[in-house]
Amino acid sequence: MGDGYAEFLERHPGRDLDLGAGLRYHYLDEGEGEPVVMVHGNPSWSFYYRKLAEALAPDYRVIVPDHVGCGRSDKPGDDRYDYTLESRVRDLETLLLDHLKLDSGLTLVVHDWGGAIGLGFAARHPERVARLVVLNTAAFHLPRSKPFPWALWACRNTPLSAWLVRGLNAFCRGTAAIGCKRHAMPPEVRAGYLAPYDTWANRLAVHRFVQDIPLRPGDRSYDLVTFIQDRLALFAETPMLIAWGMRDFVFDRHFLDEWVRRFPNAVVHPFAGAGHYVLEDEGERLIPLVRAFLAAHPVLRAVG
Repeated sequence: MGDGYAEFLERHPGRDLDLGAGLRYHYLDEGEGEPVVMVHGNPSWSFYYRKLAEALAPDYRVIVPDHVGCGRSDKPGDDRYDYTLESRVRDLETLLLDHLKLDSGLTLVVHDWGGAIGLGFAARHPERVARLVVLNTAAFHLPRSKPFPWALWACRNTPLSAWLVRGLNAFCRGTAAIGCKRHAMPPEVRAGYLAPYDTWANRLAVHRFVQDIPLRPGDRSYDLVTFIQDRLALFAETPMLIAWGMRDFVFDRHFLDEWVRRFPNAVVHPFAGAGHYVLEDEGERLIPLVRAFLAAHPVLRAVG
């Protein structure tokens, strides 16, 4: 079975949701059973979850959206879409609640920006979330012990940031190059990650995600992240699996320590040799762990 972009498109055509004004939001909706929602980050897209989705679809209903500006969703300009965390959470609400009518028993799998987006949804609708799978992400402010990486700073704050991210495609290319640590990302897989971000215009979301990282009060998404982290205690008893690539240069041990501090009852699996794209580095070991975790914590629904 192929592992590249063309094979992914062929096997997973997906569906489209109109968010209004003709703005197309693409998502996968495959399988039947307990719903498992996989929320990607930046600069990836639903392609990141391809192997996990295929492994779970025989037994679960797998839902994997592409954020606006990412993957196979529309890539509008700033005049048509507000590229903020608030918009991302609202889009997920529109998909899951308004369109798919999923009112309970959701499992969220989150990675990178998917943590803030997915847990943003969960913070507003805690009664709908039954399980959490956390992969190299955050749903809280930058830990005090963690310096903000200089590469992100350059892509976020410098006058050259647009040229770096949208002109040279440095953020997408750089993440593909260093995101896997156990072995280099195969060329066909790297091409899959880069395929949606092939022009200056199509890289707008990549840049806006970096610019939306909230570092201090007054940043546009700062208050929303504060709200999310203040609500995390609602999930203290929610079954949680944390699987972590320990060689991630952004979401490193400082972030993992914060997750463990907040959720001491979580099942934690650190992967010493894995990087940011932990599903690429450790899929053969990680995917069975996810399946076992879901099986060990079945969703209990009210009867009658």
